[in-house]
Amino acid sequence: MPVFRPAALALAMTVALGAGAYAPTAMAADAPVVGITYDTFTLPNGLRVIVHTDRKAPIVAVNIWYHVGSKDEPSGRSGFAHLFEHLMFNGSENHKGEFFAPFKQVGVTGQNGTTNSDRTNYFQNVPTTALDMALWMESDRMGHLLGAIDQATLDEQRGVVQNEKRQGQNQPYGQVWEELGKAMYPVGHPYHHSTIGSMNDLNAAKLDDVKNWFRTWYGPNNAVLVLAGDIDLATAKAKVTEYFGDIKASPSMAQPKIDVAAHTTDTRAEMTDAVPQSRIYRMWNVAEFGQPDLDRLQVLSRILGGGKSSRLDKRLVHQDKLVDSVGSGAYGSQLGSNFMITADVKQGVDVAKVEAIIDEELKRLLKDGPTQDEVDRARTVIKAGWIRGVERIGGFGGKADALAECATYTGNPGCFRDSLKTLEAVSAANLRATGNTWLGAGKGSHTLVVNPGKRIDVAEEPAGTPAPFKLPKVDPKFKTTASRVDRKQGVPVTTSFPDLKFPGMQRATLANGTQLILAERHDIPVVQMSYQFAGGYAADPAGKQGIASFSSALLDEGAGNLGALAFADRAETLGANLGAGASLDNSSAYLSALRENLDPSVALFADMLRKPRFEQKDIDRVKGQWIASIKQEKAQPSGMASRVLPGLMYPAGHPYATPMSGNGTEASIAKLTRAELVAFQNQAIQPQGATLVVVGDTTLADIVPVLNKHFGDWKATGAAAKATVIPEVAGNASPRVFLIDQPGAVQANIFAAELVPSSKDAAATVFDMANMVIGGDFTSRLNMNLREDKHWSYGARSGAGGAVGQRIWRVTAPVQIDKTGESVAEIKRELDAFTSGKQGATADELQRMQKILTLSLPGAYETASSVMGTIASNVLYQRPDDYVFQRKAEIEGMTTAQVDAAAKTIDPKSLTWVIVGDVSKIEAPIRALNLGPVQVMDADGNVKQ
Repeated sequence: MPVFRPAALALAMTVALGAGAYAPTAMAADAPVVGITYDTFTLPNGLRVIVHTDRKAPIVAVNIWYHVGSKDEPSGRSGFAHLFEHLMFNGSENHKGEFFAPFKQVGVTGQNGTTNSDRTNYFQNVPTTALDMALWMESDRMGHLLGAIDQATLDEQRGVVQNEKRQGQNQPYGQVWEELGKAMYPVGHPYHHSTIGSMNDLNAAKLDDVKNWFRTWYGPNNAVLVLAGDIDLATAKAKVTEYFGDIKASPSMAQPKIDVAAHTTDTRAEMTDAVPQSRIYRMWNVAEFGQPDLDRLQVLSRILGGGKSSRLDKRLVHQDKLVDSVGSGAYGSQLGSNFMITADVKQGVDVAKVEAIIDEELKRLLKDGPTQDEVDRARTVIKAGWIRGVERIGGFGGKADALAECATYTGNPGCFRDSLKTLEAVSAANLRATGNTWLGAGKGSHTLVVNPGKRIDVAEEPAGTPAPFKLPKVDPKFKTTASRVDRKQGVPVTTSFPDLKFPGMQRATLANGTQLILAERHDIPVVQMSYQFAGGYAADPAGKQGIASFSSALLDEGAGNLGALAFADRAETLGANLGAGASLDNSSAYLSALRENLDPSVALFADMLRKPRFEQKDIDRVKGQWIASIKQEKAQPSGMASRVLPGLMYPAGHPYATPMSGNGTEASIAKLTRAELVAFQNQAIQPQGATLVVVGDTTLADIVPVLNKHFGDWKATGAAAKATVIPEVAGNASPRVFLIDQPGAVQANIFAAELVPSSKDAAATVFDMANMVIGGDFTSRLNMNLREDKHWSYGARSGAGGAVGQRIWRVTAPVQIDKTGESVAEIKRELDAFTSGKQGATADELQRMQKILTLSLPGAYETASSVMGTIASNVLYQRPDDYVFQRKAEIEGMTTAQVDAAAKTIDPKSLTWVIVGDVSKIEAPIRALNLGPVQVMDADGNVKQ
């Protein structure tokens, strides 16, 4: 249940936009070829309902937004909106227990809740036949919650939220958002405090506060409900009226006035943290959501720092080589938005020099304006992102989100159409004018620089005292309607479910010998493809760890007659996304192309694979960025563990004894030569024996000629690499414990790992079921223990990644640091009880997990990318075309005896424990558990003597 601050949420969406995903706040612009049609109606009690019909999958997105966020919290109650979001998942008067439970039994997908400064939302995708259940559940917590909230529930979720806060603060640069909020907005401004709130204020929350918050803000007249997918207006009206019509309205609370709080002078601050390099944040307060100026600023940000060939990238990354990464974006919020530039400064570079160049490039853009080519490319990228994004009906950033966001903030569900008009009308002149209005002379910014050093906890501001509050009267215009729903009968039972459907696969052999697999999807005018090659980073030669991933990453750094920047420009002009990467057992190159630009996009894709330039200047530049990313990995708790675990689980020299990211080490990357990279790539990337998976808006008759035109005469330039042999590894004879020091950490990150059989093993599916019971789902034993019962953690999980050879199964549990020993003991106790059979899988657990894994399948293949991923996985693990159906049948036929037998695959006496935290606080309690030998190591896996 993430907390999205305005800047943090928009930053995530900007990253997604750069990768071609939809970002509603970044630019909700409806492209002419793909739109979102909708109908609306309002119940007498004030509930606004928006209906969008999309029949491509038998699922409905149920997305409800309450117009209340952290901006509405009184003094002394920061974090309350988010805390209440958590309480909404703890049952209601007519459904006792976890809110998730009935949804898990019908195959829900994409279920979550989030809070930001302006709103709180709850969303899920359910099978069409389970819509009554979903509406009953949402209406029960809207209309019948207070009787289900008690002190114990409040205390439980308070602890969970406080661990969520610790988890965020424990990350590198994790305290930045608290500081930026305080710097950008004055005391008393609704955005001055963070959405997660202060520990003091969370501790001060009272049960009466909770109930008054619900009475004040959680009425139907303060909500927008979106139903999108396999639904029509008539059905929606009947069902929503039946379930929500009798809920009484809440008071009509006034929204805070728009207050951009633009600065008039520049300010600057610094802080230190346990980070590998300095990071610059420079921020301005700009126009609020819904204003054309914000839309134009988002286009301008794309030109300034939003892409590989943006102004700041060209200058700071390519020309002057002073930063490892730089970016910019404009992030919309209700009362006022933020324009932000960030830059990761190379080690040893003067931060002031980078700040000066950022200022210089911004002023040049504001003085001269962008070129027409820059404007056209930015427009194309944003429109292409929109087209790709509207494929999804729900979840983060789907069509339901776009409609709800517009309706909540502007009253117009189709406000994205206004953004489109603004996008179509942008010009060099109006972008320059808008930029000067908000970022030019007289408009101040705030710069925060985080430098490497000791992590110092940011002091909380003194807790305030809430002003006396009297609940206003409800507007008499709101009325209720009678309902025939008898809530005493409990949650409606779903008795039928849609069948699993998976696109048919068509095959052909290209002229170059590559096997083509096509799955047609005509929902949006996009064609996606993934060229699959054997190898992966398990094939990295000795002493050259990371070469597979690094060489793959260089493929889009210039190809054919296009250098790195020209290649990026060409991709943007086409609205294409393309690149390459390596996973453990294979490598792949991908393309997402607009149908109208398919031929030139495939031509660019072919050049990338067939004619990569591997220019020395690009190799040197990417090396620097790559090594910086490795240092960032080693600053993150999960990154540390992921780097050292494989070397502990597999013997030296084993193909899998390499960091899980596949990035190699600083030393191995630094010494790679161009000749080695070219030779490796020529062996690894060959058409013979490869498979090209294509999913999207095309046919076999149309796509084969295009592919043969650009790939047909492609021939290998050397002998293919030998198949990697993955030796079998024996398990540990006894447990081992390794501690990695993270001085000043407010959490400990616990990992417990063991080797289990390959993904190709005949018993892999039943093992996956055993994992679901112990830690593979929110409702699993480990999470219910450490999060919901003890509230020592924001979440505990377990799972095994895919691998051709033996794979690593691991438990992951970030916990508050003063409960490290107790948490390890609980994990061990749960594993002992489950694997020994003393507390084997129950029939209820098995049935619940069977439903989670099978009933969700009709909604799991909503997007082309999910279909493509499944087909590619089948190719890698040599599975039949109907594997999804075979696996479903196997799961449905499982017994508790089979699950209990599979659970014995895990031997708690052979576990390798890796615990990342402040060793001065965790070593003694861990040693007291007598798990096994305890050693302290660094982030490179070197044991300290």
